[in-house]
Amino acid sequence: MGSLARNSCSRFWAIRGMHKASALVASMLVGLAAAGCAAGLNSVPQAGQINGEVQGSPPANADRKSPVTVAMLLPLQGFGPTALIAKGMKQAGEMALFDADNPNVQLIVKNDDGSPSGAQAAAQEALSEGAELIVGPLYGASVPRVATVARTSNVPVLSFSNDRSVGGNGVYLMSYLPQAEVERIVSFCISRGKRRFAALVPVGAYGDAVEAAFRNAVLRGGGSIVALERFEPGANKMLEPARRVFNVVNEAAQTGDPVDALFLPGNRDTLPTLGPQLAYAKIDTRTTQLVGLSGWDYPNIGRDDVFVGGWYPGPDPRGWQRFSERFANTFGSVPPRVATHAYDAVRLAISLSGRPKGQRFTQTNLTMPTGFDGVDGPFMLLADGTSQRGLAIFEVQKFGGKVIGEAAQAGLANPVVGGNRLRYPNGPYGG
Repeated sequence: MGSLARNSCSRFWAIRGMHKASALVASMLVGLAAAGCAAGLNSVPQAGQINGEVQGSPPANADRKSPVTVAMLLPLQGFGPTALIAKGMKQAGEMALFDADNPNVQLIVKNDDGSPSGAQAAAQEALSEGAELIVGPLYGASVPRVATVARTSNVPVLSFSNDRSVGGNGVYLMSYLPQAEVERIVSFCISRGKRRFAALVPVGAYGDAVEAAFRNAVLRGGGSIVALERFEPGANKMLEPARRVFNVVNEAAQTGDPVDALFLPGNRDTLPTLGPQLAYAKIDTRTTQLVGLSGWDYPNIGRDDVFVGGWYPGPDPRGWQRFSERFANTFGSVPPRVATHAYDAVRLAISLSGRPKGQRFTQTNLTMPTGFDGVDGPFMLLADGTSQRGLAIFEVQKFGGKVIGEAAQAGLANPVVGGNRLRYPNGPYGG
């Protein structure tokens, strides 16, 4: 897949509503030239520019001399979990291009090998092919190398990283940031009368960002932190810091001044280990509310009874459900959750592509205060490189999660794209 992906490109001159049979005919027409396109298009109708050759018959108004080129950098090498996620994100970008039915936009997909040096090389190659916007890379460690190359051509970068430190100066982060998740869950807790907090936070850069945001959010909301410990992965390393926090929680309950909320920003790797420890410590979750971040959003969390009733933030699920159904119908597989960011990034690029060259992807346009409509709801890119998105609050059920707090709409009363409300065929994302 590596060599193919380096030279891959996707451009669609297609009619909405084509059936799979029509897609097969279209793929036959491109013939052997399609070998240069990245694998995985499946039933998406293909046409346009393949390896520099114009295929099919573009609409009369298509400007074949100056297509708007958008590059996507992803770690497509191999067949492991990361490559599968990258493939799903690539397919989501292609689906966005097909949905928009804009023949004047060309998406070129480059394999970045999942490394900073590979991402830099992929970015240089994309710029040499005329890319006016770079979407990606996936990993935060690769962003500085890509940004350095992109700035030489005054090309902005829409990255999928959630590392806030790499945003800014022409780099915009499409992902949900842990700081925003922390602020949302803490403010929700305080709105429900929770004032006294305890926390068990992982070590590392992610934990550092979460702890700082947690302290700021609690202080800003007028609450207090009665205990906070950091832990390293692994049951043995986790045991002692967890015991200290749980002891504080139980002692506070006995004095009649209980800890209102216990913050556990874990995920499917750490929560199954913490669950039995919470049960063994006999933490009363009727008195002390368990809360987490989006890492709690995995199918089996409710199998551990102690987490049932816990709260965590996440995007509104309705857009995701419609999107994932369409994706599965098109490609025959369930998309990775981050595929929505790839879809949104390409749709954003398409929405601004009609403006004159040099005036399309400016900071003013990318950070317009009216924002953009996305799969997961309205979002806005900010001048500091971060994004502002709406987050709902979920309560863990035995099976899945239930929305108990509607997504705040990121301060966007009427999100628009390119100066007009973004409209989708057959409703948002075909739903």
